[in-house]
Amino acid sequence: MDLATIIGILGAVGFVIMAMVQSGDIAMFVNVPSILIVLCGSLFVVLSQYTLGQFFGAGKIAGKAFMFKIETPESQIEKIVEMADAARKGGFLALEEAEIENAFMQKGVDMLVDGHDVEVVRATLGKDIYMTTERHEFGKTIFKGLGDVAPAMGMIGTLVGLVAMLSNMDDPKSIGPAMAVALLTTLYGAMLANLVCLPISVKLGNRAEQEKLNQNLVLDGIIGIADGQNPRVIEGILKNYLAASKRGSPEDAE
Repeated sequence: MDLATIIGILGAVGFVIMAMVQSGDIAMFVNVPSILIVLCGSLFVVLSQYTLGQFFGAGKIAGKAFMFKIETPESQIEKIVEMADAARKGGFLALEEAEIENAFMQKGVDMLVDGHDVEVVRATLGKDIYMTTERHEFGKTIFKGLGDVAPAMGMIGTLVGLVAMLSNMDDPKSIGPAMAVALLTTLYGAMLANLVCLPISVKLGNRAEQEKLNQNLVLDGIIGIADGQNPRVIEGILKNYLAASKRGSPEDAE
């Protein structure tokens, strides 16, 4: 569970609600037609830009902003070096006994065990990385789209409210309340975009980059094993994926 995402969104929404409560009766900030215009309107506008499968698939991808488990690069490097040692001593068949939790790494190891050519392994895993990135990009783009559309729908709702208000100018006492209701759609649009959709979009982008980096690390490790490189050489190559402070000294590598 990603506490940063949950705490960040709940904290931001909480402070806005707190400000509403301090302003008086919170009920004055609730308007059902405005909510429908912003929420439903934004969803249908974004739906029109994608297929049904892509749109509804974004909901599943969005879960990665809150629930996301990914191996650290350090643990992956350690596992790959361990497998490289095993492969040098007992050949690729020795990798059949390896306990691998990462599905992408397991796919690469299975291809080595099955005797596939190095270039075939490289092309297959590279295609897998590309397709995974594309799927994540759809989820990120959909929430980015919601973040862009919601304020616009809020403005449309405000304009609708202003038209209704101006058509009843005969009653000056109704102008204030009507104006408040009209502005609520702008408020809802800004909240939906900036407190929910755009943060999720950014987080999904970060997740995609993390997963892509890990998959490229695994790809390089699998290719190194396939080429029969020394495990220490593989380790040195893969440590380039780490921050300089985490790579250790050259003496450690030796």
